[in-house]
Amino acid sequence: MIEIIKRTLTSGEDALVIGFGKFVVNEKAHLRGRNPAANESMLLIPRKVVTFKVSVKLQRKINTNE
Repeated sequence: MIEIIKRTLTSGEDALVIGFGKFVVNEKAHLRGRNPAANESMLLIPRKVVTFKVSVKLQRKINTNE
């Protein structure tokens, strides 16, 4: 199952696991950052990140201890 999720995310698609949640690929744009050690401003490159959204069904189960 993990391999399927990894392949799906690598291709840029979202991976839905019914009853558990959804792994979503998001694109981050250029971002200005600061290196606190050198006190220098820097431009971070665009990148992709994966976020997870828990399913409503699982969220209810966690909150009600069913």
